[in-house]
Amino acid sequence: MRSDFLKDGVARLPHRSLLKALGLTDSEMKKPFIAVVSAASDYVPGHMHLHELSRAVKDAILNGGIPFEFSTIGVCDGLAMNHKGMRYPLASRELITDSIEVMLTAHPLDGAVFDD
Repeated sequence: MRSDFLKDGVARLPHRSLLKALGLTDSEMKKPFIAVVSAASDYVPGHMHLHELSRAVKDAILNGGIPFEFSTIGVCDGLAMNHKGMRYPLASRELITDSIEVMLTAHPLDGAVFDD
């Protein structure tokens, strides 16, 4: 598993200690680590339901893996229109993909589910 780069061997003892600080057990460390990437927001109307969707996805992952949720930004085209904010929806897409790439590269996970 890709997450073994984070959790196997003597050299990864510091990494395991940080994972244990999250509350993970030794048996959970043997399971696949799955990212849940969410753009949940209380400000973007189309993203308000994503809190519940992420919870359901994480519950399903727990049947055989360990979920780790992280968030991305989300810009609402409708709220951004007709003022200087309208310059940002397209630019935000690059920021979103870059931030996801950083998280998934810096923290080796075995899979990812995107809820937006």
